[in-house]
Parts: sequence; C-alpha cells; structure tokens
Amino acid sequence: MSQGPHPQPVSVATPTFRADARWPAVVLWAGGVACLAGILGHGLPAEWVPARSVALLVIALGAAGIARILHRVRGLAPAHGLAIAWLLALAWLGGPLPMLAVALVALAAIATGSLLLPRADAAAQCVTGLALVAGLAGWLLPLPVHTRGSWLAVALVLVVWRHRALQASLRTALAQWRDTVAAAPRPATLAVMLLGLAATGCWVPTAQQDDVAYHLLLPWSLQLDGRLAMDPDVHVWALAPWAADVLQAIPQLIAGAEARGALNALWLLLCACALWRLAGALGGDRRARAWTVALFGSLPLTAVLAMGMQTELPTAALLCWAALPGCTAPSRRTLLAACALTGMLAATKLVAFGFAMLLLPWLAWRHRSVLDARSVAAGLGLLLAIGGSSYAYAWAIAGNPVLPLMNDLFGSPWFGGDFVDERWHKGFGPTLPWRMTFQTPDYLEAHAGGGGFVLVALGGAWLLALARRRTRALAALALLMLALPLLATQYLRYAYPAMVLALPPLVVAAFASAPRSGHVVVVATCIANLLFQANGHWMLRTGAVKESLVALGRDAPLLAEYAPERLLAQAVRERWSAEGGPSGNLLVLDLDTPMLAEMASRARAPSWYDPSLAAAANIADADASGAAWVALWQREGIAELVLHAERLPAPRRAALRLAGARHEATVEGIEWWRLPRPDAPAPGAIAP
Repeated sequence: MSQGPHPQPVSVATPTFRADARWPAVVLWAGGVACLAGILGHGLPAEWVPARSVALLVIALGAAGIARILHRVRGLAPAHGLAIAWLLALAWLGGPLPMLAVALVALAAIATGSLLLPRADAAAQCVTGLALVAGLAGWLLPLPVHTRGSWLAVALVLVVWRHRALQASLRTALAQWRDTVAAAPRPATLAVMLLGLAATGCWVPTAQQDDVAYHLLLPWSLQLDGRLAMDPDVHVWALAPWAADVLQAIPQLIAGAEARGALNALWLLLCACALWRLAGALGGDRRARAWTVALFGSLPLTAVLAMGMQTELPTAALLCWAALPGCTAPSRRTLLAACALTGMLAATKLVAFGFAMLLLPWLAWRHRSVLDARSVAAGLGLLLAIGGSSYAYAWAIAGNPVLPLMNDLFGSPWFGGDFVDERWHKGFGPTLPWRMTFQTPDYLEAHAGGGGFVLVALGGAWLLALARRRTRALAALALLMLALPLLATQYLRYAYPAMVLALPPLVVAAFASAPRSGHVVVVATCIANLLFQANGHWMLRTGAVKESLVALGRDAPLLAEYAPERLLAQAVRERWSAEGGPSGNLLVLDLDTPMLAEMASRARAPSWYDPSLAAAANIADADASGAAWVALWQREGIAELVLHAERLPAPRRAALRLAGARHEATVEGIEWWRLPRPDAPAPGAIAP
C-alpha cells in the first residue's frame, strides 16, 4: 500500500527536554572517561614509547608524500596513492618475489572460490578459495608431492582454467574500489592509511619465538622435504591444527623464500574488506565503515600479528567473513561458503574451532529458509573435509586429536599429562576487561596498554549495540566469543578475533545512537591505540619496523638482533646444499628458542617440545665426563649443534671436546658447531 506525503498540522508547543535522547551520549562518554581514568590511574603515560609514535608519524607522512606526488603527476586520488605507496613498501622491504607469489596464490584462490560463489565479489571468492585450497592441502601433507613446480602448476592451471571468471571478478572489484573512493574520498583515505600503518609489521622478518620454534616447521618441511614428517616424538605440535601454516607454505614454495609478510598483508586486506561489508550490512554509512577499518588497523595486536605467524590474524579475517552471511539474505551457496569458512576456522586452531561452533547455529537459523537435507549434508561435508585433516591424523598417529591439549583425557604417550600454561590463569571475572587493558603483562607478553583500549573505551558502545535490534545479534555473538576462551585461559591474544568481530556493531551503534559523541570517542580510541601500539610486543618497542626501513629490506641485520639462531640455520642449510645434502640432524642447546623449526625433519631440541629427548638430556647431564652426551648425539644422528656457549653446562662442554666438535660460526653469542662425520677420522678436540 502506497503512503504518500500528508500535510502535517503546525505545532506551536514549546520544545521540552527529553532525557532519553541524551542517554546514548552519556553511555558513550562514560566508557571514554573510564578509559582516560584508567590510563592516568595505572600510570600508562610512563609506558608510552615516543620513538615508536614518531616513527609511525614519519612513515605516515612519507606515504602521504608519495600519494601527493602521484596525485600531482597522475591525478590519482589520495586513497589510490596511499595504496600504491604501501604496496611499493611491501615489495621493497618484504621482497618482490614473495609478493608476486602471494598475488598468484590470491588469484588462484579467487578462481577456486568462484566455483562456489560465481556471483560474489573478489574478496569473498578469495577467502573462500583459500579455505578450499588449505583444506585439500591438509590431507596431502604426508605425501612427498609438495614442490615449487607442483604448486606453481596448480596455481597457474586454476588461473588459466577460470580466467574469464577471474577477469570479471577483478574488473568488478576495481570498479567497486574506484566508486568507493569517488563517493567517500576522505573515509577511504583514512581506512587505507590506518591499514597501511598496521601493515608495517609485515616488513619485519620472521623472528618471534613461537614462529622460530613452531610455525616455521610446516613451510620449511615442505620446502626441504616435500612433505610433513608428522612426528610427535620430535615436535609435540607437529599434528596441531595447521591450516594457517599450510597457506604460509604454498607461496613460500612458489617463491623459494618465506612470504609471511606478503601473506599477512593479504589477510589484513581481506579482514578489512569483511569489516567494511559487515558495517554496511548493519546499517553503517561510509564514515562508519571507514572508522571500523581504522579501529582494526589501530589495534596494537593487529600490527603485532602482522609481524608474525600466529593464527589470530587469519582467524579474525575468517571469522568476519563467516559471520557476514548471518547479516545478508539467505542463500544456499552463501551458506555453503560459510561452512567452508567455519571448516577453515576449525583447521586453524582449537579456539577458532570453538568460534566456528558458536557461529554455526546462528548461521543455520538465519538461513533456515534454504535449509534442507541436501544443503545440510553438503555443508557438513565441506566443514569436515576442510577442517578435519589435522584432527584425523593426530588421532590416528598419536591417539589425541588435539595433541598436546587435553592429554589428561586422551592419554597420548607422546606428551605427559595436559598442556597448561600457568602464566595465563589470573582469574575470570567482571573486571577482566579492565585488567587486560591496563594490567596487560598479566594477560599477554606485552606492556601495559598493549592490547588496545577498545574493551573499556567502547564499553558504552557495546551496551548501545546490544540495545539496538540491527546490531544486537552480532554484538552478543562477539561478546560470547570473547568470554568463552577467557573462561579457560585469560590470554588476551585468544580474544583478539572476537574483539575484531565486535568492531562493526560497536562503531555502527555508536555513530547511529549519538553521531557526534560516537565519532569523538571512536577517534580518541583510535589515537590511544596508535600511541600505545609499540606496547603490543617487545620488538615493536625496540624499533623493529624502523630498523627494517634502515636495513633497506635486508633481513640479516634484524635477525642478528632478534633471532641470531636463524642466521646460523641458514648457514647450515647452505653448507648442506654445497655438500650434496645433510649429514645428520641439528640439535639446539640452551637457547631461549626451544627448537629451530625451520630445519624441518632434521630439527632436534631437548626441550618440552620433545619430552623424550628432554628426559634423555637430563640423564646425560648427570655424566660429568660428557660421554653420555656423545652417546646421545650418536643415537639421535646429530651432526650440527646451535648453542649458547655461555649457558652451556660443564657436561655439555666436555661432550664437545670429547666428540671433537668443530666451531663454525658465531652470531651475537650464538654458536654453530659441527660433529665429525661417522666415517671421517676423528679430528683434534677443539674446546669451546
């Protein structure tokens, strides 16, 4: 029924004050004031690192300068110029070949995703295609089929086969980007600037401890051995959910070099696209969408995760894309794509598996009109096919599908008891968001403020989002995902994906309920996050991004400072290549890093990563002569040792002398020693 305009009677009543019209602004300002009180009350200004803030400002001005030049020379809009500036920086500091390899993988993913989502945009096709590729590759990991040639061929075949669909998707994506910039140049420029500042973490070479000891294992196993050994006796995390590392491995194989920085930049872009679309689906205008992306880019953990191989960045992107179908019209294909993404979440980490299980019932309810037995079977089949490989292999090999977690329940012989990190059990309660924000070192390897200020500063926005019908479901779901992992372990990084998912409803609710106050509080939160970005990780506090710029893209100077053992591992591989192959395994002794995962199946370490070898090392240390250590090295096939000489106990020093080990190189106090070949005459002993 049509309802046209009708004349309205003129009212001459005196305007009255309505208290309920002001309460959203009061609620918003309450969160902002509480955050400011927390910053001052907990002495966070003393934790601020001005040098990092200055470095960010200089980088931003440099990127803006390049954009300005491109505007004058080519007439490009500032957002276009900034995007080009960030891409040039990534190619220069992260390497052009890894960047091209990731671009090829992204094109192949779009081609694959277009099979399931032929009418979707390129970003949706890309993230869906990545899930499909990672799911298939997970089942193939133990087979010796992973080479540069094989994966290059797969990518090229996909691109050539689907070239028409690929061209159409890219043309549409380019047109959408141009239209967005033309319609909202300032919001687009803001989003690109903040996203680019977060991506500066992609410039830093891989040097975080978990990456060096664990996440590099799968990519380097495929590069060196063509397969994953899947040996929990050597590395207790060898069978843990691996989808994120599988996607790290594929461009590394194609490029012949690590491509972590470029791949993380792709995850940042995909997550930003999902946030933009979520904010729009919730009713946000372009300004709200831009500030949602800006808040994401400003979070200290966004830059930290861009700097490493932890799974929370891809988890955040996958979670946002998987949640998007819950805010759109029901569709069988969209629901199947959501099942593929939830499968990818399950294959990424056990916490992400939990996110997927929370998301599925809501998605099923939202798409109930297109649900039938065939759709349910196909969706569950996709979920299991993409998400099940690591759990199936871990159960078959180790008897524990989530090894080393929950081992009290499964009793796998490869790990004694259950894995529990007592550092992150400070207690769950209503004050936890406040404590995580201002007492961050108790909940993350970071300094105060290193988790950002969203949980407190936008606490009022969360109430508004729960009160609004359009944002309520997603805000409640994000709140549930935020709380459940923290019930078990109060570790802030695990809450990051849910925090990112919450940004669209928070910003949209704040801007819709009290536009002026919402804008001020969101902008202030963004600025506070940027000011304390360096507190998210010690490498940012010591200027790793600035040092990457100074090093002009060379990794060696930064690795010498942050992970010198990686330079020695590279030297060992080069020696093996010159000698026609390895002569044995490599043992790590007395380093901060519990293992050199990049040595793949050759890596050994007497640490909790290898409990059986750690037990044998304790027995060997009881023999002051060093003979027990020499026997242990022979039994384990050790040919190389990377060690911290100053920390080496006397029995291990004695073993070096007794075995006739030869010193090869030293980097920042970390040493490389070689043991004589079994068939070589014993050389003279060389004391450390």
